[in-house]
Amino acid sequence: MESNSNVLMQRYELGRLLGQGTFGKVYYARSAITNQSVAIKVIDKDKIMRTGQAAQIMREISVMRVARHPNIIQLFEVMANKKKIYFVMEYAKGGELFNKVAKGKLKEEVAHKYFKQLINAVDFCHSRGVYHRDIKPENILLDDNGNLKVSDFGLSALADSKRQDGLLHTPCGTPAYVAPEVIKRKGYDGVKADIWSCGIVLFVLLAGYLPFHDPNLIEMYRKINKAELKCPNWFPAEVCQLLSKMLDPNPDNRISISNIREYCWFNKGPNVKSKRPEVENNTVSSSGTIVPDQNDEGEAKEESVVPVSINAFDIISLSAGFDLSRFFDDHIQKREARFSSRLPASIIISKLEDIAKQLKLKIRKKVAGLLKLERLNEGRKGVLSIDAEIFEVTPFFHLVEVKKSNGDTLEYQKILNEDIRPALQDIVWVWQSDQQLQSQQSEQQLQIDDQQEQQQSQS
Repeated sequence: MESNSNVLMQRYELGRLLGQGTFGKVYYARSAITNQSVAIKVIDKDKIMRTGQAAQIMREISVMRVARHPNIIQLFEVMANKKKIYFVMEYAKGGELFNKVAKGKLKEEVAHKYFKQLINAVDFCHSRGVYHRDIKPENILLDDNGNLKVSDFGLSALADSKRQDGLLHTPCGTPAYVAPEVIKRKGYDGVKADIWSCGIVLFVLLAGYLPFHDPNLIEMYRKINKAELKCPNWFPAEVCQLLSKMLDPNPDNRISISNIREYCWFNKGPNVKSKRPEVENNTVSSSGTIVPDQNDEGEAKEESVVPVSINAFDIISLSAGFDLSRFFDDHIQKREARFSSRLPASIIISKLEDIAKQLKLKIRKKVAGLLKLERLNEGRKGVLSIDAEIFEVTPFFHLVEVKKSNGDTLEYQKILNEDIRPALQDIVWVWQSDQQLQSQQSEQQLQIDDQQEQQQSQS
């Protein structure tokens, strides 16, 4: 931010990279006039034209201009030059709500506050004919006062997007948060679909894990369609009843936002603390009846979206599109490699076992997503031992860390680069080191483009 080359159109000083998405990157920036902190999304014009997404960008602009609410990220202005489009938006200093949930379940009063603000924001959107369609903790930000801000309207729809049957037909959203009727691809009501997603968010805030979790995507869809809700023992009875209405698999019977507002729990004050139900865990039927669950509390713990052992920085860097790998020391990067995969853990484990057989590595240990692989013969510095550990970010998105636990580093690097990496290519979504290089190159290109634009404007 010290260099003049980082001043965008003589109005904003561009700073650090905050994150990136399909069509562009988001930077922290500061107004050169008012000194106000903002976030600027930089979108490549050529890319959206090549992929036919110009209409989506225009829709996002239209949506953000009508959706002006205290709990929605505000769009201040849109600027453009020959190569790029710039969205100047409100900066949410508190980061993603996902980061809080990644550390475990929230206190009831905190979850209540966020849920109430979420419902207020979504209700406002619906009143303006806007359906978000991708409500999840990753798309919910927090400001420096801890207030919720709904963001990312890239998949949103306007009321005029409906077909003659009055329904939306484009399947979109994140699988774990999407409503059953969206999965069925037979048309859906955007209002009802958003209410379902809000129900999933409320459950995740209070439980720390997803309600319909399964490592297999097809099995997860089956659970979503059945919607057999199991509330853990710390859920208040009235919350279980509310969730049963929000997560009704039949959209015609699903509760409306106006009726959500009538619930006692929704209207409690800031120091809300409810009485806990007497049963250990609860299965809630679609009628709202609480039925004692026969499983013990251990099953709920096993369904955690984010295992305790996962590093929060890894979750942020992958799930939110951030790249924090540059903060790791060089010597650490030489000893370990990370990649992300969109396949179930069972397939990743099976692939690692196949590679071990091909390379004649002995599997010494296999427990809780950790595989310890060893060479049969001693190397220059003893027996080479490699740990491959799988961390679940979501049921369909995993982080895998491969690192040397014993032996010679050069021997490890050789087997990693010449044998393991090529053998993994069909299950890898992206290697973190490749993501870092791409990010650095893109940042350099952005600075070069800005410098060229300034020189042209001055000449």
